[in-house]
Amino acid sequence: MTGNLNIVVAQSPADLDGPQARLAWLRACLAGLEENKTDLIVLPELFLTGYNIGSRVADWAEPTDGPSAQAIAELARKHSVAIHYGFPERANGVLNNSASCIGKDGTLLATHRKLLLPPGFEGDHFTPGKRYTLFEIEGVKAATLICYDAEFPETFREVAKIGAEIVLVPTALGAQWGIVANTVIPARAFENGVYVCYANSCGHENGMDYFGGSCVIAPNGQELARAGSGEELLSATAAHKPVMDARQRLPYLIDRQRLP
Repeated sequence: MTGNLNIVVAQSPADLDGPQARLAWLRACLAGLEENKTDLIVLPELFLTGYNIGSRVADWAEPTDGPSAQAIAELARKHSVAIHYGFPERANGVLNNSASCIGKDGTLLATHRKLLLPPGFEGDHFTPGKRYTLFEIEGVKAATLICYDAEFPETFREVAKIGAEIVLVPTALGAQWGIVANTVIPARAFENGVYVCYANSCGHENGMDYFGGSCVIAPNGQELARAGSGEELLSATAAHKPVMDARQRLPYLIDRQRLP
């Protein structure tokens, strides 16, 4: 990490109906951020379409360079902000639950395909990804883990081991799973010495209630920002020194190698 990274985590309403409504919401958010210096905005899992939408996820799926991606790239250029968003990706004849990061200049920095699919809706529609994703934003080494990916200590350990300083976690966390947002995610940041940006939806969508609880967690496990249950934009700054301090104070990533 070569400098500070100014981050906004967006907790968006779950009942926005389809890509056009969601892009309009994003445009309004970015317009409201113009007076602030924002380097990166992180949006929820399947932000582009909604999560609990059944077969419509296939109707609205796009490739990484599809029309919605092009619209987001134009917004990134216009506002000089990197945009990290979830969407259903159509590629190689299958659907993936994916998240792309588009840089300030509108170029695609990376796309991560969700590695682990929980039982139910996702397994019926998506094919799991096969690899971890590491990329740079403004000199910061970042990784993406999508929702259920982040609930395994092994996934966080792996991305930290390959160099991640910040982990971006778009999620669609239901109202009954608050322990994940409140307890598991801070523990993942603490035990790996990384920042975590956890972006959830809020409200109600087709019979599903969302927990909200989006957050930014520092490498020492402390909350830098935490959302409630409604629509909200969280702001925080990530820097190199807290990562180094956390890893020097508790060198988990080094000492784990001495385990039998």
